[in-house]
Amino acid sequence: MAEQSIYQITNRDPLHGKHIVLGVTGSISCYKAIDIASKLVQAGAYVDVALTRSATEFIQPLAFKAITNRQPYVNMFNLESKDGESHVELARRCDAMLIAPLTATTLAKLSHGLADDFVALTALATDKPLLVAPAMDSQMWINPATQDNVKNLTQRGVQIIGPSDGRLASGRVGVGRLTDPARIVDELRYRLARELGDLAPLKIVVTAGGTREAIDPVRYVGNRSTGKMGYAIAEAARDRGASVSVVTTVDRLPAAGIRDIRVESAAEMLEAVRQECETADVLVMAGAVADYRPMNVADQKIKKAESDRSSMTIELEQTTDIIASIDRQQKTGRLVKVAFAAETQDLIDNARRKIEAKGADFIVANDVSAADSGFAVDTNQVTILDASGLEESLPVLSKYEVANIILSKALPLVDSD
Repeated sequence: MAEQSIYQITNRDPLHGKHIVLGVTGSISCYKAIDIASKLVQAGAYVDVALTRSATEFIQPLAFKAITNRQPYVNMFNLESKDGESHVELARRCDAMLIAPLTATTLAKLSHGLADDFVALTALATDKPLLVAPAMDSQMWINPATQDNVKNLTQRGVQIIGPSDGRLASGRVGVGRLTDPARIVDELRYRLARELGDLAPLKIVVTAGGTREAIDPVRYVGNRSTGKMGYAIAEAARDRGASVSVVTTVDRLPAAGIRDIRVESAAEMLEAVRQECETADVLVMAGAVADYRPMNVADQKIKKAESDRSSMTIELEQTTDIIASIDRQQKTGRLVKVAFAAETQDLIDNARRKIEAKGADFIVANDVSAADSGFAVDTNQVTILDASGLEESLPVLSKYEVANIILSKALPLVDSD
């Protein structure tokens, strides 16, 4: 690494290198389990697939072998197995077990401790985190017997993922659809992060996206920020076990373990950040907050016909510098404050002047006019500066890698005073 960072860049995905048992039961949504297995493998997990006999009526075990490069398990009485009791060995060596899809039948078996197939046997034998994603018709899902079984499993610490609303195999629309595979994998990722992550005790507040300062109900003053850097920090913090709140102007699907707080203007972002920071350990101000806003906002859309002039003047006033206004001392102790400086010229000089003005522990500076470190791209090239004179320049990295370096730098500062 040019100007070598002291923070080692490693794969921080909680799924990387973990042993996951994927249980597949006999639902029409079995085909989605292939996508789940693929996503787990892509994340670097070792995936052993166990199927019920009913599941093999919908999908062949060979499909999972092709994806995982490991022999799937179906037969409880396989005399050719290298393991003495395959379900026990799987249960012992796994880091977590995920059953997706989970039918009403297997849900009932798990609730009552019945184990007459390979999936239920393995689930009964494991003491590792167990997550299940039900899939069934809505009438089956809302049945009191099913809901009692769900309650039993939840009380025992089994995590229930979904089901979702949507079109069902019966043609009806209702609750019972298997949760999206990406979300299922994300829920498993977050569960492992909470168990193993180095940021697990911490609450981290991140801002993301550019604020919009209204001119009238239609128009606004804004900037080009897409929130990619802010969300990379949020996801990296989540993947390391932190409790994460994102104060954001970006409209996107919520991610597992990340609490999105939607705002529009700088004033709304300020209020939300203040509230969230009362119980936070770290604030990372990655959002692009407008420096100015219109002094007067029209109640209705401004029409060209309202004026004979060929131009329009909008008076602007300064917005509050959010990170500078946030007190270091919060209810839970000292707040670590990380600022960002998005510049187009004199990067280091401009960024260094901001450190003291913003009361930040350190500042992350990047040239947003550069093709590989600007808005709407997945990479960034930053320089980290602090009040002591440290100046650490990083090469072009993914925003997720940059996020992990920022978090690793912030971690030793928590409760350092």
